[in-house]
Amino acid sequence: MECLNRRDLGLLVLRVGTGAVLAAHGSQKLFGWFGGGGLDATAQAMEAMGFRPGRPSAVAAGLGEAGGGALLALGLATPVAASAAAGAMAAAVSVQAPAGFFNQAGGFEYPAFLGFTAAAVGIAGAGRYSLDHATRHRFDQPWVVAVAFLGSALAAATVVGRRAQDQPDEQPTDAAGE
Repeated sequence: MECLNRRDLGLLVLRVGTGAVLAAHGSQKLFGWFGGGGLDATAQAMEAMGFRPGRPSAVAAGLGEAGGGALLALGLATPVAASAAAGAMAAAVSVQAPAGFFNQAGGFEYPAFLGFTAAAVGIAGAGRYSLDHATRHRFDQPWVVAVAFLGSALAAATVVGRRAQDQPDEQPTDAAGE
């Protein structure tokens, strides 16, 4: 009988925990589960945050989180799952960045942590206790890591860049508000 490998066990715990949190957040967006608003409310919120059109943006964010999170938890197509989740978190960071770093002030600490954690697992690999291992890493090849993360980075940069262009320019005002 093969002894449990601490590294692989650690990756399992990290993968399942991070994936479950991401999947829950995505399910709030897509289905209204766990107290979420569902797709219509998420689409309205996405429009208000400058992501246009709102509904496709809501679907993309929800799938990046729910789908990426579920696949990450299972350890299936880990580089693709992780890059989708990290890309979704990059967009969340762009929304919360004006509030600073710390979460208690509405900052980007939490989505950044989820995105970096997902990315780290995607780069490290899912480990022995995963569906990637069971499928002999069919969906976890070195070229998949490179393509998935490059694609996600380009998509996130495009989405965040478009959002930034759509935001109204804030004009400085004097003390009288003029």
